[in-house]
Amino acid sequence: MMQKTGNIGVTTENIFPIIKKFLYSDHEIFLRELVSNGVDACQKLKALANSGEFKGDASNLRVWVKIDKENKTITVSDNGIGMTADEVEKYINQIALSSAGDFLEKYKNIENAIIGHFGLGFYSAFMVAKKVEIFTKSYIEDATAVHWECEGDPSYKLSEIEKLERGTDVVLHLDDDSFEFLEKHKIRELLNKYCKFLPVEIAFGKKTEWKDGKEVETDDDLIINNTNPLWKQKPVELKEEDYKKFYRELYPSNFEEPLFYIHLNVDYPFNLTGILYFPKIKSNLDIQKNKIQLYCNQVFVTDSVEGIVPEFLTLLHGVLDSPDIPLNVSRSYLQSDSNVKKISGHITKKVADKLSEIFKDNREDFQKKWDDLKLFIEFGMITDEKFYERAEKFALFKNIDGEYFTFEEYKNKIEKNQKDKENQLIYLYATDKDQQWTYINAAKEKEYDVLLLDGQLDIHFINTLETKFNNSRFIRVDADVIDNLIKKDDKIDSVLSEKEQEVLKKVFKGVVPKDGMFWVMTESLRDLDIPVLITRDEFMRRMKDMSVLGGGTNFYRDMPDDFKVVINTNHPLIVELSSNISKKSSSKRIEIETKIDELKKEKSEVEEKLKEFKTEEEKPTELKERENDLESKIFKLEEELNNYYEELGKKTKLVGQLFDLALLSNNLLKGEALSNFVKRSVELLKK
Repeated sequence: MMQKTGNIGVTTENIFPIIKKFLYSDHEIFLRELVSNGVDACQKLKALANSGEFKGDASNLRVWVKIDKENKTITVSDNGIGMTADEVEKYINQIALSSAGDFLEKYKNIENAIIGHFGLGFYSAFMVAKKVEIFTKSYIEDATAVHWECEGDPSYKLSEIEKLERGTDVVLHLDDDSFEFLEKHKIRELLNKYCKFLPVEIAFGKKTEWKDGKEVETDDDLIINNTNPLWKQKPVELKEEDYKKFYRELYPSNFEEPLFYIHLNVDYPFNLTGILYFPKIKSNLDIQKNKIQLYCNQVFVTDSVEGIVPEFLTLLHGVLDSPDIPLNVSRSYLQSDSNVKKISGHITKKVADKLSEIFKDNREDFQKKWDDLKLFIEFGMITDEKFYERAEKFALFKNIDGEYFTFEEYKNKIEKNQKDKENQLIYLYATDKDQQWTYINAAKEKEYDVLLLDGQLDIHFINTLETKFNNSRFIRVDADVIDNLIKKDDKIDSVLSEKEQEVLKKVFKGVVPKDGMFWVMTESLRDLDIPVLITRDEFMRRMKDMSVLGGGTNFYRDMPDDFKVVINTNHPLIVELSSNISKKSSSKRIEIETKIDELKKEKSEVEEKLKEFKTEEEKPTELKERENDLESKIFKLEEELNNYYEELGKKTKLVGQLFDLALLSNNLLKGEALSNFVKRSVELLKK
């Protein structure tokens, strides 16, 4: 009877500590590797049966996972091809040789896919085990069963044993810090994560049934995997409900149905199958609970596909499966792998083609789904140039009336009326239909159209569009008065003089906060336009919004908000207010302005005398001091007049009321200021 001891063929005695710590980033992967090896063994036997080399029964192939808490072991068994003593020597004792690799070369024309062409998978067992045993018997007739054991060092024992059934049992004697894997729920969790769709049945425990008021185990194995997942089936044989059912199988905790799906089935120039679902996405770009799951021949690889597929595709849900994706390598390697890059580009094209197809076949349905698709499509167009080129034909604008347009359709709609005097096409937009209604209404009165861009990525998106659209700009409707947003050649004259306008600005400064956020200015608008409105500069507001979303710089994000208080100098209320202010301030203004005029006249005389001297040194000190004294007195009087106007503004209820109305239309009037506005409104109504 054969019994043998020896050393495993490795180049360093430190191989086991390396395996234990560094072979994989996560120790739980051992279960995937051992179960995958068992599946390989079954697949190999099926391939031999199909080729006629194996005449026995190749049906009912299965892998079993068992826990023995008492002995602190995990056993992974299969009834596949098994191994002879020579094969154990070759494939177990010579680390980094792969039986699957040799088998693939010999049977490369057989369709059954072999998972494990990776060499080191078996040794992942030593990440959690202090001792590993193999009990195996080859499918070959009259083969002798063998037992192999190793205690995590280069030495091993190999001996002949009695074993009735063909196949392999791998027994892991867990080390002290790996006892968590003796818990049934933990193993079930790992099997569900890594082995959910393996092509051979995986059994873990027994089925249960209710009997005499309690749950009891039956003799039937509990199969935990789906051996023929939907993505491996032919699309022509599937119905809509099949895809919805599979979505629920993938994401049992997601109760929203997907919008639609794409079934991928490519065999040239690379192999790729899969199903991608479009979920309803409206916000929370960074919080995606359900991710694309990446598989290699139905073996789970990762659900962290960032960098492997284009970033915008990570918003999709579903499954991708390709034998051309390496199974046991780092994500950085995957990201640079040429096959992965080809697959990534192909998926982008298929997604764009599917969206284009839906748009062309049923535009009405596409428009209904647009609000849910918008974030995904905009993200793709911002981040992927090729996707932009494909998507610009079906990407939509929605205006504030709920109408949808392609980019070309919308351009044709506004081209005639919304070009400014520089021949730039102005795309007006709002981000909040209710809050910005005053400005939207002003645009509508000019027969301008306004887009509704209230999405999470819209600010970034319009920056992209401005680089693509020729001679065009996007401007929010509250960025300025409507006549300045789309400047035409015609200019409205102001009823008020420049001096009257300057007085009005000083009066309104009396009610405007002194924190530097508000800048008072006058504009000659139509007399039908509102008397006072507040606008925000497009560039500054957009940069701040982008900074909040993660674009732009913190410089803009940290700057205070900046608002313009625009006084319409042609509105009847403003004209009347100006007249009343002029009457109220007449005596005080005349008094101060008379003093200022006298001082300015004297200052002018002093300046003329100083011009008679050629150099600064020649100028008499008393004249220079007198000039400075006069300048200081003029400044103080002007300040006195300004303060007087500001105080007059504070006392004039109409000024405060008009400013508060402007704040209210921008949702900026809150707290005590809002309460005071209500009280003042009641008082004014009594008059």
